[in-house]
Amino acid sequence: MAFLLMIGIALLGGVIYAFIAMASVPGVKQERLGELEGLPKDVGKWRVDSSSSEAKRAQAEGLIREVRHFYHEPRGFGGAGRLVLQVRYRYAVSRKIAHIEPERIVERRRIKSSA
Repeated sequence: MAFLLMIGIALLGGVIYAFIAMASVPGVKQERLGELEGLPKDVGKWRVDSSSSEAKRAQAEGLIREVRHFYHEPRGFGGAGRLVLQVRYRYAVSRKIAHIEPERIVERRRIKSSA
């Protein structure tokens, strides 16, 4: 029984060490897990969407669908930023905003280094 207790303590210590190392040592997370794929080139810029089915539906209602990717900077110690997709609809004539959709988080893949 004491052997299992020692194994448990050793595993707990390893997990705590890994957590601290991943959060505080620069480059460890990228080296072990890979880097996140790059951000889109047009981050923060609104563009008119005219090809999706939602955009065609909006055009039928007299609206213009605009989309953008927005990057929320990381907060705090060892945090990661979030990339979200924002969508808004404008009236075609007055260009006032009719309504917006809730933000959707865009998952970014990790790219493993070949070295």
